[in-house]
Amino acid sequence: MTTVAPIEDTHLTMMVFRIGIPDIKQTRCLQFDPDFTVWSAKQQVVCSLSEPLWDIYNYGLFQPAGEGRDAMFLEEERCLRDYPQSFEKGVPYLEFRYKTRVYKQTNLDEKLLTKLHTKASLKKFMDYIVSGSLDKISKVLDKGLDPNYHDPDNGESPLSVAVQSGMTVEGIRTLVQGGAHVDFRTRDGLTAVHKAVKAHNHVALLALLSLGASPDYKDRCCLTPLYHSVLIGGDTSCCETLLYYRARLGVRDENGWEESHQACQNGFAQHLEHLLFYGADTTSQNASGNTALHICALYNKESCVRVLLYRGANKEMKNKHGQTPFQVSITTSCFQFIYIYCRLRQM
Repeated sequence: MTTVAPIEDTHLTMMVFRIGIPDIKQTRCLQFDPDFTVWSAKQQVVCSLSEPLWDIYNYGLFQPAGEGRDAMFLEEERCLRDYPQSFEKGVPYLEFRYKTRVYKQTNLDEKLLTKLHTKASLKKFMDYIVSGSLDKISKVLDKGLDPNYHDPDNGESPLSVAVQSGMTVEGIRTLVQGGAHVDFRTRDGLTAVHKAVKAHNHVALLALLSLGASPDYKDRCCLTPLYHSVLIGGDTSCCETLLYYRARLGVRDENGWEESHQACQNGFAQHLEHLLFYGADTTSQNASGNTALHICALYNKESCVRVLLYRGANKEMKNKHGQTPFQVSITTSCFQFIYIYCRLRQM
């Protein structure tokens, strides 16, 4: 017998916030599942908007200072329940605002800040990052420069340039401690964590993770750094580190392809090994019903076939065309798959 919780109980399990949106001068009251991540809550706010906002992916949920706590942007991959709220002064208030540096000092010189943020000054700051001039970077940040901005020529942010240009760990730490948000996205929708992975900069990736970055940040297509690691291949250090830091497995693209599907299509057997070791599901099917083993048969990836079969992948699962991986291999003339399959049947 199925029972339904009373409406009152359902409301008690929800978190209610007043959400102020300064850029469009609106406020709305929304309720959220406390198990939602801040990212999911952001999407709910976006869906409630009556007009578009520029560079929406760099907006965040901001908690103003109060009750003995500093002002802060909520971390995107943490659950809302990690941020307990008090109802003593009414419905808790958050702002949905563009991610900028959160200044802790109160005696800011507005004229100096304006001078620091001219086009020429911002370009010079980017040059300091490319050249690794740590002393100059520290000095400008100490004066109050906000490092959350885009280079008008290439859309990169200071932090994304740092992780791609080989800046030292100390330089990356200086930027983050100087106000750079680790989840600030470049014009192409990627965080510095994505950029470090794509650049195979394992040292930078470790630095970002140690500074509190999540391995599960999403790009505009909701793909994670781990997903990007199996798209580009190469050295597996970043892939393994993300998995060690408990990166989420089973992320899907618009066609239902998971990380293991992509690794098999590209023939990245070592990446596949790491995915399976950390629990990737070999039975997951994409929108066409193909498992990772079907993908191997479609693209003739012998090394990945061996990995999957050694790990006990189901050889009899059928896709939406009613075909097993073996039947797909016959259709695509994937002779290596046929050979390996027949050898295993004889053993």
